Amino acid sequence: MIEYIVPSNIDDRILNRTARVLEDGGLAALPTDTTWSIVCSIKSPAAIKKLRKLSGERDERHFTLLCSTISQFAEVVSLDNTRFRLINRLSPGPYVFILKTLSGTEKFLDIKRREVGVRIPDYPVPVRLIETLNHPLYSITAKKSMTGNVEPKTHHDEDSDTELPSIPEDQLFESGWELEDIDGLDIILDSGEERERIFSTILDMCTDEIKVLRQGSGLWPI
Repeated sequence: MIEYIVPSNIDDRILNRTARVLEDGGLAALPTDTTWSIVCSIKSPAAIKKLRKLSGERDERHFTLLCSTISQFAEVVSLDNTRFRLINRLSPGPYVFILKTLSGTEKFLDIKRREVGVRIPDYPVPVRLIETLNHPLYSITAKKSMTGNVEPKTHHDEDSDTELPSIPEDQLFESGWELEDIDGLDIILDSGEERERIFSTILDMCTDEIKVLRQGSGLWPI
């Protein structure tokens, strides 16, 4: 189901309806400051499993917690002053920060790695939805391989510390109606505008040396 929205003035009824879908274990697709994302509630174990199955990825660095404020980061990851200052400088924006999880985070997200990606999108749609739910969203990048019309990709070792591959531009969506071919989506929030086919830069901040796991639209080094 597509709900058409005005990003700068989203109808509260649509936000509340989408929040109920997520709270009930559904999946939603929405535009961000990069490309389209598919999201679920972090409070729904069933939805997290659906998201993982849809993604087909085993490497958990492909999954990101979308937040509306840095204070939400502190609820799930370890954040010292040095990392806080850098994240505050780059947020909101097209950056994912891989950080060590706090005790218990990996349990409710059902992840094996003691680290998770977090970011604050510079776009009102995900931010307003997060504010409506009052908690972060678990997300993946929407890709055309999820429509089932392409060959399955080769998985990388989930314990590997290597860089993550770039996402080919032709794998990314521009318009909301294109996502209707993805099975399992319950709702699509569509501004009616084409989105750029770009993805975020992923920075591993788990050690003192920051590593670029994937170079995207976010500049690094700065």
